[in-house]
Amino acid sequence: MSENKEETLASFQNITGIDDVGEAFSHLEAADWNLVEALRRVMPHEDAPLANPIQQLPEPPARNPVESTNGFRPPGYEELPGTSNAAAAAGFFAAALQNQNHNLQQNPQQRFPTSQLLAQLTSSINLDPASSQNNNQNVIAFNIHFNQQLYQIRLPSEATIEQLKRKIFDETSVPVCRQAIRGWPPSKASDAQQLGTRICNLDLAPENELILVDLTDDGFMDTEQDEVTQRVDKTFTIHIQFESDSPLTLSFPGRTKMQELKMNVYDIKSIPVRHQEWTGWPNGCDNETTLAQSGIELSHRFAVRSTAHAAQNNTNQHNNAFDVVTVDSESSADEFEDATDFNNAEYIFTDSPPAQPLNRHLIPNNTDDETSGSTQFVENYKSRYGDPHPEFFVGSLEAARQLACLRPAKERKLLAIYLHHGKSIVVNVFCDQLMKHESIIQTFKEKFVLYGWDMTYESNKDMFLSSLTACISSNASLTARNIKLDKLPAIMLVGKSRQLGSNCEVLSVIHGNIGLDDLLTRLIETCEMFEEQLQVEIRQEDERAARDQVKAEQDMAYQETLQADMAKDAAKRQKEASQLAERKRLETERAEEDARRESIRLVAQQSLPQEPSEQEAGTSKIRVRKPTGDFLERRFFTSNNLQDLLNFVTANGFLIEEYKLIRSWPRRDLTAIESSQTLETLKLYPQETVILEER
Repeated sequence: MSENKEETLASFQNITGIDDVGEAFSHLEAADWNLVEALRRVMPHEDAPLANPIQQLPEPPARNPVESTNGFRPPGYEELPGTSNAAAAAGFFAAALQNQNHNLQQNPQQRFPTSQLLAQLTSSINLDPASSQNNNQNVIAFNIHFNQQLYQIRLPSEATIEQLKRKIFDETSVPVCRQAIRGWPPSKASDAQQLGTRICNLDLAPENELILVDLTDDGFMDTEQDEVTQRVDKTFTIHIQFESDSPLTLSFPGRTKMQELKMNVYDIKSIPVRHQEWTGWPNGCDNETTLAQSGIELSHRFAVRSTAHAAQNNTNQHNNAFDVVTVDSESSADEFEDATDFNNAEYIFTDSPPAQPLNRHLIPNNTDDETSGSTQFVENYKSRYGDPHPEFFVGSLEAARQLACLRPAKERKLLAIYLHHGKSIVVNVFCDQLMKHESIIQTFKEKFVLYGWDMTYESNKDMFLSSLTACISSNASLTARNIKLDKLPAIMLVGKSRQLGSNCEVLSVIHGNIGLDDLLTRLIETCEMFEEQLQVEIRQEDERAARDQVKAEQDMAYQETLQADMAKDAAKRQKEASQLAERKRLETERAEEDARRESIRLVAQQSLPQEPSEQEAGTSKIRVRKPTGDFLERRFFTSNNLQDLLNFVTANGFLIEEYKLIRSWPRRDLTAIESSQTLETLKLYPQETVILEER
């Protein structure tokens, strides 16, 4: 069964051009190791019947200009990008396999190896990845993970997020409005939420891993942060496939970081984190990304490859290409260790002058500048002991102390001072074995600020002890001076907390003649003790921060109230000023109107003719009933005209523009007729009563 899987895996990689074993393995696993189904998933194509896969292979189809399988045609493209050869090959190869299975049912003896089918296929169809590489440069591939299935979608770079979601709908039947896609680059996550964003503006790789979540099942979430919050406490099941080892299934809460997952793999499989090559993480993930933030599903598959094994295999192949050494089975391992020591000796007996021994000093003699000495120490340490190595702080001891100790309690770290001595008999073992171990490197990186100094030369030693006295304390300097040569190298652990006083103090000194487990234990114990001492200070800082927050909120509330009151007063003053201005305007208009009315009244009064006496003949007595029911009364000559009557009414304060003068019988509006007619003509004599009505 394993041989069949290896043959199927090799055929799948040759046809699809997928070099990553883990990715190819995941595709085949999803298809239950059905090669035909796996090819269909990766390369959509039209199945065509095939008579005999061995004797007769069909000619490859003509490469006519067509639209891409995703419904888009990139501008300037005359053929389907990336699928013209590979997809056709997948179709013919799948048809050949189906035909072979049909023939096997009739004649079980007639079986053709998959490799033979592949050989005949590749002879007639060009599967060279380089030939289609140029066609793929404007096409972006998306591997959509959804419901334990992988959907591969290829789109032109000018396509939009809406077009991508519509294609996902065609593949998964998840409506566009219910699609939540995770795995975008963090810097472009907000842009990827806009349907009109073009995918070429999202800084995507040629091939991208995305996770689809159906909001119909999970419920609507306002933001991606809400989704992450809901996933933090959920359990993720991680299925890990190794290249040359048994699979591994682990369960972690959503708050687990990638770094912690890799450390667990290291503890179980003994593959150092730096040698782990993972396949299956979405884009934008790093070691600080949690499982909830990464966007993977609650059950997810990864493939892990050890780069150390790959490098070792390459080295073995290189050595086998030159010398083949036959080893006697009865030879002891000690003999070969001795031979190795002989080859690595500092010099051997030859006619040439002996080679110079390795330089034991990491800092030159009489270094007068602490920063330059630190820089030379780090450079020489890396050059002598190589990778991996701890991360040393470069700069002065005072700068390292400030970075580690002079920070808030929550951010404070321990200062680890590594004291090197080139003449120590254990220095090479300590640096080559203990300081290279993954756990030690990670512990220093997470919990400490690591500072190194070479104590070999007395001049450099004295300068550093003086700096130690000034930066830390005289006790720290005395402690470092009293460390004997056979105890070096050593690590001084320095910390600062309220329980230790205002100054930094030496918490522990770890000598170089120690084992790996003891070194790691001492580092962790000191960290735990230091963190326990910091808890009181952290609590006090939190309380102080809470008080400051309350005070700030109170000050803010006071300022907001003050501003509101000031705004209210200003609005009130503005309203009062506006009302005052309106009153003044109305008074002015009223005064102007009164003056105008008075002017009209005076003109009308001055225009009135003299009133005749009762004894004079040819007079008419006119009574005018006001709207209030009172009467105005005056005598006129019958020769006076209607305008004189209207002037009489106006002179008494009833402007004709506001009032009508009505004759009762027959009813007639006297203000609407010609005012030059006489009272006699209008038959308003010997007496008449008229009525004033408001217009």
